[in-house]
Amino acid sequence: MGRAVRVFSMLTLLSRFGGLARDAITARIFGATAIGSAFVAAFAIPNLFRRLLGEGALAAAFLPIYTRLDRDDPARAREFAAIVLARLAVTTGLITIVVEAALLLVLALDGNDAERAFSVRLIMVMFPFMPLVCLAAILGAMLQAQGRFGPSAGMPILLNVFTIAAAAPFLFVKGWTTSGAAYAIGIATVLSGIAQVAWGVRALGRHLSMRARGDGARAHVREMMGKFIPVVIGLGTLQISSFLDTLIAMWPNWVGPTMFGRACPLDESSNSILGYAQRLYQFPLGVFGVAVATAVFPMLSRAEGNASAFATTLRRGLRLSLFIGLPASVGLILVREPLTLVVYGGGSRGFDPGAVVRAGAVLAGYAPAIWAFSVNQVWTRAFYAAGDTRTPMRVAIAMVGVNLVMNMALIWWLREAGLAWATSVCAVAQCGILAVLMRTRLGLPPIDRATALGCARLAIMTLVMGVAVWGVLRLLPDGDGWTIGLVRLLVGTGTGIGVYVGLCWTLAAPELRWLMERDRSARGSEASASGPMAE
Repeated sequence: MGRAVRVFSMLTLLSRFGGLARDAITARIFGATAIGSAFVAAFAIPNLFRRLLGEGALAAAFLPIYTRLDRDDPARAREFAAIVLARLAVTTGLITIVVEAALLLVLALDGNDAERAFSVRLIMVMFPFMPLVCLAAILGAMLQAQGRFGPSAGMPILLNVFTIAAAAPFLFVKGWTTSGAAYAIGIATVLSGIAQVAWGVRALGRHLSMRARGDGARAHVREMMGKFIPVVIGLGTLQISSFLDTLIAMWPNWVGPTMFGRACPLDESSNSILGYAQRLYQFPLGVFGVAVATAVFPMLSRAEGNASAFATTLRRGLRLSLFIGLPASVGLILVREPLTLVVYGGGSRGFDPGAVVRAGAVLAGYAPAIWAFSVNQVWTRAFYAAGDTRTPMRVAIAMVGVNLVMNMALIWWLREAGLAWATSVCAVAQCGILAVLMRTRLGLPPIDRATALGCARLAIMTLVMGVAVWGVLRLLPDGDGWTIGLVRLLVGTGTGIGVYVGLCWTLAAPELRWLMERDRSARGSEASASGPMAE
């Protein structure tokens, strides 16, 4: 697990830095404006389908079956994967055609509002990215089942390369319009989807078959589809909640300045501020939280039926999730405004000081639950590996409903930050509920004495780190200048990393050792393969 998390995290870290560069460039092109909000919404819609149909629900329903077949009957596993890929291509292609036709109809019936028409056209440009990235996500799941986490984690790097190449010239070339820049970046996004599919096909090589036939494999496809809908809901809670946040934040752009007969507490820049702030809390979540869940899922699937191995894998996944999730939550709260200023503000372009403060408030709402977002990824996949897809689904439905109610209540006091706080509160509640249900439904206590002590140690180390960072920031000069923000960010994060790693080393935290140790089982296998049996 440590090796898989390490590989996936390192490549995802590279990808996320590329994504951060992409967001910094686009924030300086569009700023906290109506066009910025339209761009963020157009980018979010195909990515919602990617997270649900691709790397989210479909991959979660697909991976345990594919892993089992690849272990027992590789030829049938290839047939199963080929059928899934063919049906996914047809289904997402039809969805794309229907959505594009519906958006054309919207333009025909209500194309007088120039701002709303631009938003619709931009969605039309970027939506074909959806079927491509969904196919790439399933190809990535197949690579993960083969133990090849590197090529899978490297796919999003292509998205960043294409979009940065398209966006960067607009920082230096004069005479362009922001709407033209948005269209150019949208087209580059679609081209990156084609490149990701080609990357996945090439990386799989002989493990990929184009033979989408086989009666035995079709039975497994039916098994997968029976789990798909519950998995969509159970695993997609965060994505669905984030999409609801986008819909509400786009109310002034798509509906108008009033909400339920009152002046809307949001404005045309709200979705831009919300979307760019989301990217910052998703940085540690994507680099490490998702990496742990991605690495642990195939291992839980293989351990299904072996209660001891299943519990050990699950508890180690929990501790690794908290190992980064807890300090990331505290750290982002402390450096929220210097971070948003450095990445999105400064100079004549990008976020102005007011937008920086608003984005920092959104980040302060999301950050406290980074650890819960990470643990929920592991908890949910544990239910799926055990064959229970309905329990996470029921919990997710309840949380989405609560989240929507809290959204509509909190925006009147906290504006777009209320959307973030509602999502975080529901994530923490979901985490606790799933932990209780894991004990009652699966008969598996997710936390034993050793795990509880380990989690307590992580919490104490995080508290010490937080106090150290807070104290250092109190000594530094304050202000809204970009240079001051950079100094505060570098000193704050440097202090946090140094103190936390130092505590891990001093207290011999096993989580750090798990991440750094080599794969001893692989070395043992290699040694046995060179012995008398191999000869």
